[in-house]
Amino acid sequence: MSIESEHRGSDSPYVTRVWRGRASGAETMTSIATSNWELVFWEEDGVVHAGARGPETAASRAEVDGESDSFGITFAHGASMPHLPIAGIVDRGIESAHVSDGRFVLRGEAWHIPDFDNAEQFVQKLVRAGVLTRDPLVDDVVWGGAARVGSRSVQRRVATATGLTQGAIRQIDRARQAALLLAEGLAPLDVVHRLGFYDQPHLARALQRFIGRTATQLQRPQPTADPLSLLYKPEDPAAS
Repeated sequence: MSIESEHRGSDSPYVTRVWRGRASGAETMTSIATSNWELVFWEEDGVVHAGARGPETAASRAEVDGESDSFGITFAHGASMPHLPIAGIVDRGIESAHVSDGRFVLRGEAWHIPDFDNAEQFVQKLVRAGVLTRDPLVDDVVWGGAARVGSRSVQRRVATATGLTQGAIRQIDRARQAALLLAEGLAPLDVVHRLGFYDQPHLARALQRFIGRTATQLQRPQPTADPLSLLYKPEDPAAS
């Protein structure tokens, strides 16, 4: 199977990444864990689809049939849609029942399907209409910031906005960072020390659970292995 992909960051506080891709051939791919949810639009065999895909708490295998073009808006931690509880789409997705003439239905309203270049403008329309909201505390505490409210309130707000606990988000994002460092050639023991794993077995378990690969497989990828879904470094908004 052939997969071509492109992605970019965003200056919107609601968006962490915008991506697009093309896949050809009937094969499988490894979908790695992610702590963010997204809106996804794809065309498969001439039919256009739209839907929301929730956070994924473990690596899984996904089937890709025929020719497929896709585009997605990955939302920042804390961005959510009140009418669509994120906890209800963790490890699964929900597809819009009505997609036609370049429009799809969201919260009972028809919206023009956005593209790679105007994703932020589309997001702003959602914000102005009250479809998309943001809890800035959530993104802050996920990255280690100090909250001015009690810990139970923080836990509740993180779970409401992301569908995950703070611990789960950090475990997933640390495994993704580890996979990138290993692919760049860093030794497993150095990754352990840099990212705070207990030891190499702890790193190995995290990679297997969240990435679906061993350290060796990431450092020496085989041409016959299933391709991985989009992997990029989680970006700390405070660092930008």
